[in-house]
Amino acid sequence: MGHPLFLDTAILYWCKGVKRLAYSGIGGQAVMEGVMMKNKESYAVAVRKPDHNIVVEKREYRGICQNTVIRNMVFLRGIINFIESMVLGMSCLTFSASFFEEEETEKTERNRKREKAEMGITIFLSIVLAVAIFMVLPFYVSLLFQKFIQSETLVILIEGVLRIMIFLGYILVISRLEDIKRVFMYHGAEHKCINCIEHGMDLTVENVKKSSREHKRCGTSFLFFVVIITIIATMFIRVDSRLLRLVLRIAIIPLIAGISYELIRLAGRTENWLINGLSRPGLWMQKLTTREPDEEMIEVGIASVEAVFDWKKYVESIRGKAT
Repeated sequence: MGHPLFLDTAILYWCKGVKRLAYSGIGGQAVMEGVMMKNKESYAVAVRKPDHNIVVEKREYRGICQNTVIRNMVFLRGIINFIESMVLGMSCLTFSASFFEEEETEKTERNRKREKAEMGITIFLSIVLAVAIFMVLPFYVSLLFQKFIQSETLVILIEGVLRIMIFLGYILVISRLEDIKRVFMYHGAEHKCINCIEHGMDLTVENVKKSSREHKRCGTSFLFFVVIITIIATMFIRVDSRLLRLVLRIAIIPLIAGISYELIRLAGRTENWLINGLSRPGLWMQKLTTREPDEEMIEVGIASVEAVFDWKKYVESIRGKAT
């Protein structure tokens, strides 16, 4: 086996001569009334409390795997990143929600252990539910069409269409919830802050307001890639046993996650026409999962960025390359 970064080298060679995007290396997510930003092993959660003050908590997260060789392996790093994002994301959501609990409870060691156990159970149940809704349900519904359609390829395509419809329907339903609308606004603030500095502008409220709320490295784009690649991958799963077909569909999820991660990682670094074309549907989806934030939300996003990232030094380096 070659060096784990061999494919990176091949991809960069393929993209030679293509305009490279400014890459800050920071990413994040929206939480309840706030924004989390992560830069390398540091992350910060900024939350607008009920009294309208902003609280910022900065911590270190070393992840589930500290071995740099393994962490840099193509495809495997995507699986690791996906798991870590779920664990860290749930932790940040729990932290942000704590400011809006009706009764404050003392954080004893016993309470902390219980919270970790509950978080682990929640993550596990979330994965099981996601697999059931987005993998198992469309598979069994598509089998109903086998009574009328002889082509296995067409049935697989119907399964894929059903999966996309469920995905879109899920987003449309939750986007009507008032709390989720605000989360989507903070999601917009997160994207706009990152776009602001990656386009060489000072991180101010006015500049952030002018920035796009779409970003090619978004988790929405990642999930859309997962859905599309799943449709392609299932075309090659052709066995007689229905149960085995379903098991194989579930078994390839980690590989699909790894491939999807590599695509959005590449999309965030290049302006290649093919990658831009593949990214377009995910950017369209972000029109549903992000909304325009107000100034207070933008201030929260800025506070989160400034806690983990020297944006002034970064912006100066971009301007230096442009001259």
